[in-house]
Amino acid sequence: MQYSQPMDRPVNPQSPAGDRATPLRHRDDLIAHGLVRPEDGPLLDEVAARYATAIPPAFLSLIETPDDPIGLQVIPSPAELTIAPHERVDPIGDDALSPVPGIVHRYADRALLKPLLICPLYCRFCFRREHVGPEGGLLSDDDLNQAFDWLRARPAIREVILTGGDPLMLSPRRLRRIMDALTAIPHLETIRLHSRVPMAAPDRMTSEMLDALETDRAFWMVVHANHAREFSEAARAALRAIQRRGIPVLGQSVLLRGVNDSVPALEGLLRAMVTARVKPYYLHQLDPAPGTAHFHVPIHEGRALLEALRGRVTGLAWPTYVLDIPGGHGKVPIGPDYIGPAGDSVRDPNGVRRTLGGDVL
Repeated sequence: MQYSQPMDRPVNPQSPAGDRATPLRHRDDLIAHGLVRPEDGPLLDEVAARYATAIPPAFLSLIETPDDPIGLQVIPSPAELTIAPHERVDPIGDDALSPVPGIVHRYADRALLKPLLICPLYCRFCFRREHVGPEGGLLSDDDLNQAFDWLRARPAIREVILTGGDPLMLSPRRLRRIMDALTAIPHLETIRLHSRVPMAAPDRMTSEMLDALETDRAFWMVVHANHAREFSEAARAALRAIQRRGIPVLGQSVLLRGVNDSVPALEGLLRAMVTARVKPYYLHQLDPAPGTAHFHVPIHEGRALLEALRGRVTGLAWPTYVLDIPGGHGKVPIGPDYIGPAGDSVRDPNGVRRTLGGDVL
């Protein structure tokens, strides 16, 4: 779909599309807001049968045109019906590495805990898109207890990453219960939480939600943002509220065609993170989930983008560019190389080869 004009959002107060307090989820709501073309309705119904849609009000307000860097991330497209040969339902092997419901164990010293598969919005490039949705994956009390028992029995695990779905879509009460249970496991040194909520639904970052995150363990939050415009004033306020609780915040992004695949866009994103006191952590190569090939940026382009930013942005803004090897084999850095093939020279930030002698290299 190609749009060149700012979108027109006719809203009928008597229709579901007129309810600004709830996310847009249905084709008719998307049409009413000018986000999709009516003639694409039948194809969008096919997309909806496979993949969930939700665009919360805070994120909706950032969309200027349906094919801008914000709209592309969350508005369903008929392009999602095209499945490339290399794409996989479970591209990073979560299912094969799940010993009990809600747990993924890929690395020896850490494990994922997915207490639910509900998100504030549903990214069109999500690697878990076959599983997440508004009805999906809330662990029962029995499942949670089984997950906690599994973690207690494995003292080699030093870190738990709360992910999903989005853990900040839980009620504060349920999140508090999970945090208390994890804090009570002696060998867990670090708890990490990955979320889109501060950017997509910042109104959820209430004092009750922040209270639920209290722990005497090292606690880190990783927020997901892909474009500088996601750092709205409301998002920045939510981040400040988190940071005032002494919680360090890291940022992760996915390299996406049409969203952040240019030097100005990627630079703007990284600068917006640092300005908001969010340390860029990972820039992910797109995982090959079904129907996402239209977002693909080849690795050589990603490496060139980062090379162009070396020396142009502060080291505080420099993320690790990573590939999650398909099949569940883990993340590896794929950023640009600066050491020469003979091991006796390096390229400077301007691309000039500099020879170094002695024991420097």
